[in-house]
Amino acid sequence: MTDRRENDKNWIGRLYDWAGLSAPVGVILLVAFILVPVLPGDFWTEVGTEVLILGLFAMSFNLIYGYMGQISFGHAAFFGLGAYATAMLFRYFSGGTGEITTWQFVITLLVGPPVAALGSFIVGIFVIRLTGIYFAILTLAFGELIFFIVFSWYSFTGGDDGIQRLLPPAIFRDAAVYYYFTLAIVALATFIMWRITRSPFGYVLRCMRENPLRTRFIGINIKRYMLVNFVVAGTFAGVAGALWGPFTRSVGPLLLGWQEGGIAVFMTLIGGAGYFVGPFLGSIVYTFLNAYVTGFTVYWPLTIGVVILLIVIFAPGGLMGIIDAKISQGWFGLFRKKEPSENLNRLKTDEEAGD
Repeated sequence: MTDRRENDKNWIGRLYDWAGLSAPVGVILLVAFILVPVLPGDFWTEVGTEVLILGLFAMSFNLIYGYMGQISFGHAAFFGLGAYATAMLFRYFSGGTGEITTWQFVITLLVGPPVAALGSFIVGIFVIRLTGIYFAILTLAFGELIFFIVFSWYSFTGGDDGIQRLLPPAIFRDAAVYYYFTLAIVALATFIMWRITRSPFGYVLRCMRENPLRTRFIGINIKRYMLVNFVVAGTFAGVAGALWGPFTRSVGPLLLGWQEGGIAVFMTLIGGAGYFVGPFLGSIVYTFLNAYVTGFTVYWPLTIGVVILLIVIFAPGGLMGIIDAKISQGWFGLFRKKEPSENLNRLKTDEEAGD
């Protein structure tokens, strides 16, 4: 009987059973992202690039929040460090002309993640000593400290003027080319993060999130795992930051501020922190909603505030949680075909248990 039911399921249902809801949703999103430049005009391509970069940033934040069970209000500092490291080397190579070669452009992108990793390692040494609200406030304090240094150091960072005229090589100035370049990097980074979350290291993070006392009792060094995960999350935030500068042609100190960190929190809550691709789905909703609402009204903060309020009250699991609940009720036959007895007896997947 089980074999017959497995054969009845299509590829979406088999992916759902194998790796939870994030697998089929991730495949569908990938196909959709590949087709974005087909849409007429550069507007949707530009918005799609922003979705990809901010989605990667939000997913790096979720390694701390969704998997480790701690919330970082200063995560934008590593996004900004990656952006500034790339921009400063960019400025050095261009010599003020704004023109660099393709190889120089690639080198500038490679500098961002290590700088962000170094910054997250230094900050992580201090913040992992605490948990809960104290962890959150300490990350906010370090984030604002880094922001103030960048904001005030005019001779090195440009201060509140930031760094302007970050023109990539001519081939990457085409919106579609830079979009596909960004998509390739984000897809690779996402795959690496997925492998990390499905590895023994990722399951230790879940164990720490659910029961830190028992995790410590079985001999796991919690602080060491927290530090490693903090650095990993900061590194991927640096990857997103490195892509951001050439995309917007400039960087500024606000990239390191708590407001930018709040964007990652909003995206994660909208999409669903308990799901691997939840923050990415939240990035799509947040970015497209921002692009649409700001075209009609200046009350964007009010709009996103109402959206977050509704999500927290009526759908604490985010959009992915809503979809997963409907699947379990048999609303989406595309994902899987289940008999009534199967709903009562099957074991919960990692994501249904809060992965």
